[in-house]
Amino acid sequence: MGAATALALVALSQSIAVAQSTAPVGTAGSTSSAQGAGAGGQAGGEGTPVAPQDAPFITPSVDADVLYELTSPTGDTVMKQRMRWQVGTLRQRLDPDGSNLFMITSWPQHTLTVVDPDRKTESVMPAPSQGLTPPGHPAMVGTYARLGGSVVAGEHCIIWRTRDADGHASDVCYTADGLLLQVAQQGQITVRALRVSRVAQPDAVFAIPSGLKKEAPVKP
Repeated sequence: MGAATALALVALSQSIAVAQSTAPVGTAGSTSSAQGAGAGGQAGGEGTPVAPQDAPFITPSVDADVLYELTSPTGDTVMKQRMRWQVGTLRQRLDPDGSNLFMITSWPQHTLTVVDPDRKTESVMPAPSQGLTPPGHPAMVGTYARLGGSVVAGEHCIIWRTRDADGHASDVCYTADGLLLQVAQQGQITVRALRVSRVAQPDAVFAIPSGLKKEAPVKP
C-alpha cells in the first residue's frame, strides 16, 4: 500500500484514537430518548453538561476486539476497520479492511506507528493525543451532556454530546466499560461498531515486526 492509503488510514482513525484520549470528540443520548432515536440512532436535544465526576468513561477498562464501519463526514467514503485494545499496556491496533497495512498506538510511549508489511516499512509519529484518561476514570477534559441511551452492535451505550477545541459538536456513544460504539457529527454517523468482543489480547498482536525500513510520516 502507498502513501495515499497510509494517509487515509491515519485520517479515518482519528475518531477512534482521539475518543480514547483526553480530547473530547462527541456524545450520544439517554434511555428515554433512545426510543425516538432507535437502535444505533442519534438522540436530539442539547442536554445539560454533567459534573466532571459524572462524565463518561472514555478509555476501555477491558481488552477488546471491535469491528468498526467508518464513514467520511460527507458520506461518500466508507471503510471497515478492526480495533484491538490491550488495557494492561494501553496499546491499540487498527487494521483497515482490504489492506495489510496496520497501525499501533502506544500511549505510554506517545507513538503511533504505521506498518506496511508488503513494503516492509514503518512510519512513526506522535500519538493523536499526549494524554490518556486512565481506564475506569471519567473523561478528564471537556464538557459532556448526557442525551440518552442507545443500542449499537447489540451493546447498550450512553450517548454524550461534547465539543472539540473549535466548538464543533459530536455525539459519541460509550459503554459502561469505556468502549466507543458510535460517533456522529452534524447528523452523520462517522464511526459505528458492527461487532464487539471482550477477549484478552496477546502481546503479539501489538508487536512491531523487526527489520522494517523506517520512512518519514505521510504528510497531508
